[in-house]
Amino acid sequence: MKLTWSHYNLDFDKKTHIMGILNITPDSFSDGGMHFDPAKAVDHALRMVDEGADIIDIGGESTRPGSDPVPLEEELRRTIPVIRAIAQRISIPLSIDTYKAEVAKQALEAGAAIVNDISGLRFDPEMPKTIAAFRVPVVVMHIKGTPRDMQINPSYDALIPEIIEYLRECIAIATRAGISEEMLILDPGIGFGKTFEHNLQIINRLSEFKALGKLLLVGPSRKAFIGKILDNAPASERLEGTAAAVTASILNGAHIVRVHDVKEMARVTKVADAIKREKLEP
Repeated sequence: MKLTWSHYNLDFDKKTHIMGILNITPDSFSDGGMHFDPAKAVDHALRMVDEGADIIDIGGESTRPGSDPVPLEEELRRTIPVIRAIAQRISIPLSIDTYKAEVAKQALEAGAAIVNDISGLRFDPEMPKTIAAFRVPVVVMHIKGTPRDMQINPSYDALIPEIIEYLRECIAIATRAGISEEMLILDPGIGFGKTFEHNLQIINRLSEFKALGKLLLVGPSRKAFIGKILDNAPASERLEGTAAAVTASILNGAHIVRVHDVKEMARVTKVADAIKREKLEP
């Protein structure tokens, strides 16, 4: 599968792609405050490019469990100057991690080339037509509830079928707004309204999402379910667990993995790709 738009051409038949996480927030669950300073954020983005990132995903609002929304003007203040600075210095696409249409619009005008919407185009009714107007790819994610309440006893009658149906509805919302189906990337939403067992089940049964015929993104990096498996290890000590989750995701069909530790996960991905394809791509 390939994704081609503007001057970008991502070939997923050759390799799994790495989306590097750049949180410009004081309160993200694993790296809050580390890159809140704009200069540090730009430096970290450039470092991730050097380490092998294929996409940089920039977010100005934490969506960790229990988090409160950030005002529009504050999210713009955090993200837009950084996007402008980074876009002038790299050749890979920048993604804006937001569910607000106005943030997406200004980010795309500033140099972003992908929208990553945790709400699957549902929190802001203006988002679908905003993305359609720019003709850019969009990541649509499954979430149950909102970041504030999503981890309060999430339950499903049939987890995988319900997530698949939700994503089918996201595809319908997108296409009705004029977004090309080729521009859609689907994310089952690890940790977003999911229990420990739900997260394991999603990764183990990821191949079932292939029925939707779209690119798949998985974001297990440093998530709480990994910490639980590793004797309640803190986020800073979940590197090996993330590597295992990334490998399982790739072997089960992920085209993009969203990660914090780009250098290490680029190496993990290279090995997982060689195993999956039974060859080493040049």
